[in-house]
Amino acid sequence: MSKPNKFEKRVVVITGASGGLGQALCKSFLKGNDAIGIHVYSNVEKGEALIRPFTSEGRETLLYRSDLGDSGSTRKMFDNFLAKWGRIHILINSAGVIDDHLFSRQSETAWDHVIRTNLTGIFYSMREAGRIMQDQGGGHIINIASLSAFTGRVGQAAYTASKRGLIALTTSAAREWGASAIQVNAVLPGFLDTGMTASLTPEQKRNLIGENVLNRPSTLEEVSDFIFHLSKMKYVSGQIFNLDSRIH
Repeated sequence: MSKPNKFEKRVVVITGASGGLGQALCKSFLKGNDAIGIHVYSNVEKGEALIRPFTSEGRETLLYRSDLGDSGSTRKMFDNFLAKWGRIHILINSAGVIDDHLFSRQSETAWDHVIRTNLTGIFYSMREAGRIMQDQGGGHIINIASLSAFTGRVGQAAYTASKRGLIALTTSAAREWGASAIQVNAVLPGFLDTGMTASLTPEQKRNLIGENVLNRPSTLEEVSDFIFHLSKMKYVSGQIFNLDSRIH
């Protein structure tokens, strides 16, 4: 497979595109005129509604429903994107779930669900993208992690473990694939008012924002714009970019 031409249109794959951050990312990259491979787990209608205004303008998109926690399903998804465009320049792993329980009440089912989605599924996604990027001569993988990976939070044993594991995947892959011109970075977005945090009480949200030294969270647009600009950087890899102004 030929090496990507720096003047050609980029192909960007975004997982978890039906979530709040995923939607913001799709909008940022579509405005940048990139071709977008959009992954959703179940909410196909939301994914279709998201891309409809852009496809009507002639932007290149491909919506694919897949269970990232299933290795075969994930491989088929990447094979479909590859068949359409012939290469993948950028992968952004935005897929994730939260299922909080106190440690002593954490069920095996809830634990497995979070780890399977937030860690194992991302591993499968990175592995497939890495295979393609090695063949084509480079690429950039950006993983969405969390400051909770470093601080821990009461009731978030599974979530924090999955995000800490994702940090380790990021740095390990960056070391392994650097010689193949594949960048791997992670972004810690900070508290975002999305469906993932909808279960938090108003008091919990106030406390999280109160821990921020600026007394305000990042917005979806700010985070997605940062990731868009990061995707264009050619000289950084193995880095953890903290957009959460809580000091740990």
